Amino acid sequence: VQLQASGGGLVQPGWSLGLSCAASGSIRSISGMGWYRQAPGKQRELVATIARGGVTNYVDSVKGRFTISRDSAKNAVYLQMNSLNPEDTAVYYCNIRGFYGSMWSSFDSWGQGTQVTVSS
Repeated sequence: VQLQASGGGLVQPGWSLGLSCAASGSIRSISGMGWYRQAPGKQRELVATIARGGVTNYVDSVKGRFTISRDSAKNAVYLQMNSLNPEDTAVYYCNIRGFYGSMWSSFDSWGQGTQVTVSS
């Protein structure tokens, strides 16, 4: 299962940006989706997750500013980022987990990463 992420870019502080990530392949079921980010010199950190039932989870630093959502029909996950600040600058990675193929094999796939830069 491959993931294709898009939507990164350069924005000014206070602006908004949306990220998208879609999975392709013989997907049977998706159990979880999420976004992670890695800033220069730092470890990759969880940003937000959304479970199959729609329950969401956010890192404290983005609560109230970021919204994760999913489109089950498209096997896609989105991240709407508002009120961006320079501390949000990082490479953002999407992650989707689930089952695929006739044997219902499990997968845990990552997108290629998309750069988000917040700077004036």
